[in-house]
Amino acid sequence: MSKNRFILFLVIALVIVSIFYLEKRKGAGLASSRDKAAPGLLAAAKEAVLRRERAAEKSNKYEMAKELIAPDGYINSQPFKLSDIIGKKVILLDFWTYSRIDCQRTLPYLEAWYEKYKAEGFVIVGVHSPEFEFEKQYDNVLAAVKKYGVAYPVALDNEHSNLKLYNTIYWPSEFLIDIDGFVAYKNIGEGHHKETEFKIQELLDERKRVLGEEQFLRDRIPVSPQGAVAVDLLKIVTPEIYLGSVKNRENFGNKEAYERGATVDHRLPKTYAPNKVYCEGTWYNGVDSLGLISTRGKIVLIYTAKSVNIVAGALKDGAQLRIKLDGKPVAGVFVRSFDLYNLATTDKYGQHRLEIDIEGEALAVYAFTFG
Repeated sequence: MSKNRFILFLVIALVIVSIFYLEKRKGAGLASSRDKAAPGLLAAAKEAVLRRERAAEKSNKYEMAKELIAPDGYINSQPFKLSDIIGKKVILLDFWTYSRIDCQRTLPYLEAWYEKYKAEGFVIVGVHSPEFEFEKQYDNVLAAVKKYGVAYPVALDNEHSNLKLYNTIYWPSEFLIDIDGFVAYKNIGEGHHKETEFKIQELLDERKRVLGEEQFLRDRIPVSPQGAVAVDLLKIVTPEIYLGSVKNRENFGNKEAYERGATVDHRLPKTYAPNKVYCEGTWYNGVDSLGLISTRGKIVLIYTAKSVNIVAGALKDGAQLRIKLDGKPVAGVFVRSFDLYNLATTDKYGQHRLEIDIEGEALAVYAFTFG
């Protein structure tokens, strides 16, 4: 064998050995990577099995949460989907409207829960579903959110698409959505705050177990929010009184015709029946309100409760309400923005005669509510 042929053979042999060595190292590396990845893959597979088992068990008891339908706007948040939050946090959906007294009485609890549990994986989504036309205006809702210190996201539901989606017609209505996206709890109407909070705690504990978080809730004492007003609903005898033609419940006491779209001169009678509104002055019968056309007017109402509120608003320069309770003057109220105004509050539940002397044009009265 010539010298040149020997050198060529040696080079080829070295190349073959190098390729074999490199391929062996490469295979070992892949095996090592597979070995390292195996625990993670096994854990993910195990979690998927557990998730399916939980879902199968829950599907026999609960409904899946439904995605919100095309909100009309957002406050305190950019647009979002519930599906972006499910699997990460426990969600409380609160259907509310800002001029209802029962929603206002619930807000301190919602705000206290949000502040206490948001760091634990809890979020509230307020779904604002308006009762009256003025509550559809973004600026009015924004002003209310600021007024009551609402810090959590609010989605606007002006046409009640989501109120209907969740099959409720009541304000407030609360739906708790667990880590797997099931509606695990419902509270329809005002109250049951302790029960709701205990369910929040239970679902947060479940969330921590599912996500493998070691630190469980420590503070389980129910909140006692500052500003919360306790009411005895059984002692509030007078129901909500609506003055619009659509929702009027025969609580209008004047003998003059009450006809939608009509302008009527009303006179006060000599006697009054309880739980009926009596008017004096020229009033327009609107769809969801009674509007004062004359520069002066009067309202008389005999009610049984502890407090009485009016849902009202006024255009132009506003309206001054001078109030007597059981024949005695009490502090007056100036109405301009469209909202709920407290007219009088007593120490005890009982029957009272309310008289309101009104000065100012374009006052719209929507409802009387009680506490």
